[in-house]
Amino acid sequence: MSAPSSTPYATLTPDRVLDAVESIGLSTDGRMLALHSYENRVYQVGMDQGPPVVVKFYRPGRWTDEAILEEHEFVSELVAAELPVVPALECGGGVLHRFGDFRFSVFPRQGGRSPEFDDLDTLEWMGRFIGRIHAVGRTRPFRHRPALNIETFGEASRRYLFDHHWVPDELAEALAAVMDYALGQVVACFRRAGAVRVLRLHGDCHAGNVLWTDDGPHFVDFDDCRTGPAIQDLWMCLSGGRSDMTRQLDALLEGYEMFSSFDAAELHLVEALRTLRMIHYTAWLARRWSDPAFPAAFPWFASPRYWQDLVLNLREQVALMDEPPLQALP
Repeated sequence: MSAPSSTPYATLTPDRVLDAVESIGLSTDGRMLALHSYENRVYQVGMDQGPPVVVKFYRPGRWTDEAILEEHEFVSELVAAELPVVPALECGGGVLHRFGDFRFSVFPRQGGRSPEFDDLDTLEWMGRFIGRIHAVGRTRPFRHRPALNIETFGEASRRYLFDHHWVPDELAEALAAVMDYALGQVVACFRRAGAVRVLRLHGDCHAGNVLWTDDGPHFVDFDDCRTGPAIQDLWMCLSGGRSDMTRQLDALLEGYEMFSSFDAAELHLVEALRTLRMIHYTAWLARRWSDPAFPAAFPWFASPRYWQDLVLNLREQVALMDEPPLQALP
């Protein structure tokens, strides 16, 4: 991968989007709608014939071609297993295309609504869906996609924030201390979990990546798929207090274990993975801050209040990682 530009999408004008789509043999009608996305740029593009398509332009410098193609291969395996996922369209000789400095893929448009993760029946359905994905994910490993672990999400993120002087001087000592302690607690959680099996995951299983229809859930974005423990695709469906999460976990596992076995030792990792995501998310914002879309969408990131809240939130995570893990209902 080449070094990413500080403004990677500056030259991706509407005309270039349409030209890119037409370069692979599709005929557009000139209509284009920007869809919600920060990491990549995603557009709904009208076709002269047939329904609109969704075109995703991958962030330059983020993934190798091999890693992107591995994402598509994983989704193709899920399609072959009759899972409701949205694969890239094979057109113009493949699923990954290049136009100038940009790489892009074309997808069918998938409608739907946000899932209601506070509904236990919905969570059981999600559990079945994720269990089926993991049954496929266990069949072979990724070769080019990264792993989700303490180094990639925790230590590397911490180094970036402090090496690039993102933390306000008056909070640097406090944040360094609590982040180091929190990462130490993460290590302890992983030790308590033991030798957890890892597999190919969706990796970013939150409500924003799920579209719900009368036929159930669809995942529409596998851009963050990577290797990690199964609980990573489950814990982000949980919310509220401990009693709420216990009921939600029970519903999720009721569905999940119809298709995949679950190692209860992984419950030691729920708060550890939440902590890693918190640190990784902060470093992600810092890494992307030169992209004009980020200051516009996340103006609070540049305020001292954000860093004060991060210190407090990490202290809360330290306390939560000291508590016994969640347990599914008997």
